[in-house]
Amino acid sequence: MKLEELLKKRSGNVCELSGINKNLIAYEVPPAQNKGADGWILINEKCLNQIEKKEELNDVFWKNFLSTSMWSEVSAVQVVSWRLLNRFRNESWAADALDMMYLDEENLEWAKATGDHTDDGTINFHKDSNGNILQNGDTVTLVKDLDVKGSSLNAKVGTAVRNIRLVHDNHEQIEGKIDGQAIVILTKFVKK
Repeated sequence: MKLEELLKKRSGNVCELSGINKNLIAYEVPPAQNKGADGWILINEKCLNQIEKKEELNDVFWKNFLSTSMWSEVSAVQVVSWRLLNRFRNESWAADALDMMYLDEENLEWAKATGDHTDDGTINFHKDSNGNILQNGDTVTLVKDLDVKGSSLNAKVGTAVRNIRLVHDNHEQIEGKIDGQAIVILTKFVKK
């Protein structure tokens, strides 16, 4: 039997964290430890994006599910639930759940292996002036005339900047080219 079929059978064809039955994906819980199907869970796309920090955590969404998934008999589900609860540990509901949750030594070691539990879950995304999350390769439009420092270039409102790159250590800046010149632009001056 294929891995995905095993996961669907084990989970009843629903996300093992949220119970949602749409957009299901097999997810190997890092670090990969050659646990076979026991190291994988079936989750929906929204859960995956929040676990992998591709979108902001939604505490209202998780509050409804983690208090149930943490009691799963599947070790991988317990590990992911523990990690997510730790991201919300400043919320009283998550702190209470963590106080009640039990992981054996092996699973606790697995849960701590990524170091994800040390983060508070806040992620600084690169966002445009409207709050849309920017990604490498996006095309954005300037929402304000910009004078480029150290240059005679004046970028006008509505100028398209294609194939942007996110500045790794500053979520308020992106890099792009205007008239063939590479410049750094503040995210608050662009829209997707």
